[in-house]
Amino acid sequence: MGTVARQALHEANDIEYAGGLARAPAEEERVYTDVDALVQAEHPDVLLDLTTYPSSLEISLAALRAGVRPVIGASGWSDFDRAELEREAETRKIGAMLVPNFSLGAALMMRFASEAARFFPTVEIVELHHDGKKDKPSGTALFTAEKIAAAGFGEKVPIHSVRLRGLVAHQEVLFGGAGETLTIRHDSLSRDAFAAGMLAAVRSVVSLDRLVVGIDALVSEEAEPFA
Repeated sequence: MGTVARQALHEANDIEYAGGLARAPAEEERVYTDVDALVQAEHPDVLLDLTTYPSSLEISLAALRAGVRPVIGASGWSDFDRAELEREAETRKIGAMLVPNFSLGAALMMRFASEAARFFPTVEIVELHHDGKKDKPSGTALFTAEKIAAAGFGEKVPIHSVRLRGLVAHQEVLFGGAGETLTIRHDSLSRDAFAAGMLAAVRSVVSLDRLVVGIDALVSEEAEPFA
C-alpha cells in the first residue's frame, strides 16, 4: 500500500510529495523514523498514514499535535481511539480523516447497503481478504455494519470473515426478505483500486476542521469523480 500511495502522490500534478516514514531512515529518499523529524525537515500539510494499529493511532495523534492533517487508512481502531482523535482535531480546528477503505467502489457499496437496509428485515456481511490481513473482521465490514445500523436496522449485523491466499479485498452484503434476496458485492482486484481515493482524501482533508470517517462525502451527488 505504501508503494502504491507514494507512486500516486508522485504522479499527482497538484500534490507535492514531502517524504515518508519507515522503521529505518533514508535521508536521500526523504524517509524518516518519526513524525517530529519529518515535520521539522519537510513541513507537510497532510500525513497519509498506512501503518497498522496501534502505530497508526500514535502517528496520527503526533501529526495532529504538530499541526499536520492525518489521513488514516488503518483499521482496528476502537470507539475510544476514534473519540480521542476527534477531540484532538476539534481542539486544534484542523481536519483529519479515518478511512476504512479508500476504494470508490467500496464507498458506493456501503452507500447502497445503507439504502437497502431500510427495505429488508435480515442482512449479513461476508468479507474476504488475503491471508496476511491481521484484523478480523475488517474495518470495512465494521463500518458497513455501522452504516446499516445508522439507517435504522434494529439488530446487530452478523459479519463472517474469510482469509485465503490469492484474495485481495472483497465484501458481500446479503439482504433477505420474503421470497427474495439482494446481494451487493465489491471486489478490489489490486491495490491500485485505492490510489484515487487516497488522493481524493489528501486533497479534501485540507478544507476540513474536524474528523471525518470514511469518504462518503467525496462520492456525493455534487462531488467530482475520483479519477
